[in-house]
Amino acid sequence: MSPHSIDMERFDDDGKLAPALIRPIGKLLGQGVQQKFLDPQLQALLALWEAELTRSAWFAGDAFSAADIQMSFPLLAAEMRHGLGDYPALQAALARIRERPAYQRTVAQIGEFSSPGR
Repeated sequence: MSPHSIDMERFDDDGKLAPALIRPIGKLLGQGVQQKFLDPQLQALLALWEAELTRSAWFAGDAFSAADIQMSFPLLAAEMRHGLGDYPALQAALARIRERPAYQRTVAQIGEFSSPGR
């Protein structure tokens, strides 16, 4: 880590250094929210999207549409953060999106999708 790097978890909203005893509590609270709310919510959404893509090739039917472009971002983020190992239809949809020439041109220009902090 460079000497100029800032660990944002150490600072409060006013930019003051958070007390050392508070940081672990904040981390535990964040993990609790992740486990009790965010992870189950994500699993429910992934299951819903998986079910939709078992009925048709794309999100809005059998033809590629703007809906698939919109849904590519949450799918890429879910793949990056949690993996899509249990969702073969979602994996196949992302593979089809990645095969599209427009997607490949975009990746060539700006790089693959990445999530902050990853």
